[in-house]
Amino acid sequence: MDLKLLKCFVTVADELHFGRAAQRLDILPSALGRNIRLLEEDLGLRLFNRTTRNVSLTRGGQTLLQESRELLAHADRVFMEAKQSADIKERVFRLGAIDSAATGLIPQLVHDFREACPEVELALVEDKTAKLLPKLLSGALDIAFVRPPQYPRPEIEFSFLLNEPAMVALPTKHPLCKLKKITISDLVEVPLIVPSARSRPHSYNLTFRLFREAGLQPTIVQQAEEKQTIVTMVGAGIGAAIIPYWSTRMTMDGVVYRPMVDIKGKQICQLPLATAWVSGFDDSIRDKLVEVLEKNIAVYTK
Repeated sequence: MDLKLLKCFVTVADELHFGRAAQRLDILPSALGRNIRLLEEDLGLRLFNRTTRNVSLTRGGQTLLQESRELLAHADRVFMEAKQSADIKERVFRLGAIDSAATGLIPQLVHDFREACPEVELALVEDKTAKLLPKLLSGALDIAFVRPPQYPRPEIEFSFLLNEPAMVALPTKHPLCKLKKITISDLVEVPLIVPSARSRPHSYNLTFRLFREAGLQPTIVQQAEEKQTIVTMVGAGIGAAIIPYWSTRMTMDGVVYRPMVDIKGKQICQLPLATAWVSGFDDSIRDKLVEVLEKNIAVYTK
């Protein structure tokens, strides 16, 4: 039996909602529905009662659910035991990172870790938090550098690292470039480019929270998925953007960066960054990477 199909089934059974289950699995709802139909065809029975308003398990689905959980848990244990027993030279250690961490933190960390453990092969995957966390659970990543979600899942352990400062990206000819620091009141009526609320909730919510706390309204002119796209749009004069500090290392013609500060002049640091990995499994390579990170984090964040 295809474990991928079983995982889809268990996720839908947990959520009892195809949209939320598809988001957890990082696949399209249509693809999830197709996988469930394939599993039902393989088994020759219907697993879910579906109406326009709700989803519920059939009696056969309820029976399959417990066995599926045990089978998937066993598969996870076998997978992790194989990784733990492997020689270090056999391992490819896979890091996932959101874009700002991949730009500002990971290069220095990888350099120092290679010096400490030159025999370990590292692979980097850059993506959004919403896509990195499912990759952790599937075993496609060993550790990830992410924005911790509002409702973390118990299968994933998070370790807070720091709050990344907020910066303002401005077109070079914008009048605000004359200021050394930017407050939220300076951005009133300034056209703003923001990321997607679904894919980058921390960055999206930060912009709206700062305006709301000041009793002000933002002027949103454009949304974009990727930080590089947002910064490119700033350079094209479309608007300004509030971005993470490490994203300022993306040099771009026509763009200048200024620190975002509160009314007292203190830099705003409200973008949390954490390491994440699957709970309950020992990993000597991961532990060594975290050791190097903790030893040098003060240098990395300068």
